[in-house]
Amino acid sequence: MSCSSAEPAQDALDRAIALALACQPLDPAAVRAVVDCPPADLPRLLAGARAVRLRHFRQELHLCAIVNAKSGACTEDCAFCAQSSRHKTDSPRHAFLDPEEIGRAAAAMLALGASRFGIVASGLAPTEAEFEKLLWSVSLVRACGLAADVSVGLLTRERLTRLKDAGLSGVHHNLEVARSFFPQICTTHDYEDDVEGVRLALSEGLFVCSGGIFGLGESMAQRAELGLTLRELGVLNVPMNFLIPIPGTRMAQRPVLQQDEALHTVALFRLLLPRANLRICGGRGAVFGPAGGAGQRALFESGASGLMIGDYLTIAGSPPQADLDLARELGFAPAGTEA
Repeated sequence: MSCSSAEPAQDALDRAIALALACQPLDPAAVRAVVDCPPADLPRLLAGARAVRLRHFRQELHLCAIVNAKSGACTEDCAFCAQSSRHKTDSPRHAFLDPEEIGRAAAAMLALGASRFGIVASGLAPTEAEFEKLLWSVSLVRACGLAADVSVGLLTRERLTRLKDAGLSGVHHNLEVARSFFPQICTTHDYEDDVEGVRLALSEGLFVCSGGIFGLGESMAQRAELGLTLRELGVLNVPMNFLIPIPGTRMAQRPVLQQDEALHTVALFRLLLPRANLRICGGRGAVFGPAGGAGQRALFESGASGLMIGDYLTIAGSPPQADLDLARELGFAPAGTEA
């Protein structure tokens, strides 16, 4: 993409920031200006993204956590995933956890300031036995005072109803990448299956988290394509993950995304989705360095409004207390429990 000759790039970038501040959708020229933002203008873009975040989220920081309830042996062939049965990795493999264990993990994250807790299970959809454990787990998470979410692949409307009756608050279902890039990442299901999964959860009135993973070889324009799809769907909670190249996966040789490019990506999503809660999740430590360091401080200035604390699916996260200490030092306060 290149900026239109009818409007200088600097003016187009300023207009993109102004549109996001006013919570207006970016037009194609404004999107191009953000996508094509040169390194010299990155500080101005980041300052604009921070202003948009302050306008819509003030100094609230939304914290969530997950538990890897079932790990490995996934039938899907996602190129980045250590849990795919198509890859030979050292990723942990275990059956669906005992619901009481999930309840204890949720209580521990509540004590650290999390407001949401996601139960994540590998695979395209749970078996009926796994689903019964999932129902019990959701009720325990809700009973301890957290919003209970699930990330368990594709769910039918009937299963969503049963989960809502058990206390479900939200559904996580990442689109992962742009439609145009998806065939290079996954061939075992169709992109539209994921889009329909998001639409169904939204139609049921649930809190829906849907985002992506960056650094797979996609272009900045394709990242914008993903953001625009999420905008069209009406998604207001967007997890942003960054590739950690895992030996044994098809992405093992990919380099970790450079920090400036990752900050550019967060700022792009902040301007495309000004009211969306951007939650920085997997790969945060790999790209931005240890908690308390300069990289993590820069992240807080890029438009992010939420963090996943604790461990990720197959990778250890930073110590939650270190994240909380830095957030408070920078003037953030954990947000309360979300509906």
